[in-house]
Amino acid sequence: MTDSTPTRLGDRGARRVEVTDAAGQRIDNFLLGELMGVPRSRVYGMLRRGEVRLNGGRVKPNYRLRAGDVVRIPPWRGPMTGDAVVPPRRLIEALADRILYQDSSIIVLDKPSGVAVHGGSGVDHGVIEAFRAMLPDERGLELAHRLDRDTSGCLVLARHRGALLELHAAFRDANVAKTYDLLVYGAWPRRLRTVRAPLEKFVARSGERRVRVQSDGKAARTEFEVVETTERASWVTAHPHTGRTHQIRVHAQVSQHPIVGDEKYATEAQLAASRALGVRRLCLHARVVTLRIGGGTRRFEAPVPDDFTEAWRQLSGAQIKLNDSR
Repeated sequence: MTDSTPTRLGDRGARRVEVTDAAGQRIDNFLLGELMGVPRSRVYGMLRRGEVRLNGGRVKPNYRLRAGDVVRIPPWRGPMTGDAVVPPRRLIEALADRILYQDSSIIVLDKPSGVAVHGGSGVDHGVIEAFRAMLPDERGLELAHRLDRDTSGCLVLARHRGALLELHAAFRDANVAKTYDLLVYGAWPRRLRTVRAPLEKFVARSGERRVRVQSDGKAARTEFEVVETTERASWVTAHPHTGRTHQIRVHAQVSQHPIVGDEKYATEAQLAASRALGVRRLCLHARVVTLRIGGGTRRFEAPVPDDFTEAWRQLSGAQIKLNDSR
């Protein structure tokens, strides 16, 4: 295990921390480890407002630390480790039952729909907080990637710093492959196999964070394949070649076939139609993740959930219009 404990230069009020073995770690993740129990949203607020200083200046959340950097960590007068909101026991036990694989380096989880991967934005806790409560001695436990709150399926966690760096390198070097299952409104054309559309994040007038296609956005490519289709709905698989936020959701929308239950990108008419059939989830499931790490290849699969297959049964037999784009 890599020791990422820094040299502490002061412990009263604001303190300065000189980086030693934490070199290479993103500063947001570093701060989350240093401020155990502080809400994630508060940590990002500290960075945004310039309360955190790096070598005397402001710093962005994605900055990777270097040996010798000095980080000013602001005082925190709210709850710390001992007073932090503890994830409910039922969540911890439910997630423990959904572990697909674990060894000394990684945990692969079949995340249920509706559970956030981390706290923040009105959510007190998520997967990472639950696993930190489950494994309190593993200070290096981190998410290797993200899934949207309402997306189910394979989620990979790193158990120590070395594993996290290896996984990040695998994602960066395209040594990770994912297969998603999704249900979409309408009949997906079998000829539509590849969607290339650059994406950018933006904040809507409501304050909601969303993603849209933009000519000068970040390049994004998704391969789609039809599993089964009707006039009203289609079961499709997706293979993203890039890892942009909401990539599959927006690429489905721009193809005129939003994902069933997508409250950000489907129309109100589409949502109303699927709700009338009893569909209450985002029908997007990360079924397979393949990791090429450590000189070998590991493949993990999360079975398609019962509520997903039930949604397909209802949708494929529906007698109401599902692809109303109004």
